[in-house]
Amino acid sequence: MDNSVPEPVQTFMGKVMSEILNPIMGLIFAAALVYFLYGLMVFIFGAGEQAKRAEGKQHMLWGLVGMLIMVSVFSIIKLALNTFGVADSDIPAPLEL
Repeated sequence: MDNSVPEPVQTFMGKVMSEILNPIMGLIFAAALVYFLYGLMVFIFGAGEQAKRAEGKQHMLWGLVGMLIMVSVFSIIKLALNTFGVADSDIPAPLEL
């Protein structure tokens, strides 16, 4: 019995990953990183005020949570691809400029 995934499924999964999910995940991860850095700046520049420090901590916390979620999403997608038998070599690489 052949356990390989049909070619159309591999092509579809590869296109979904490279054309839709990877750019969206990168954008959301970058937004979480910017939010974390914003919180860090609020924390540093508001060192004299307890309220600003607390606000900066909250921003940093939620930035880290966002980045953790994006890493988890990437891991879940890799798990799903491995479950369906789509190897990394089967996924087309993103276009390079």
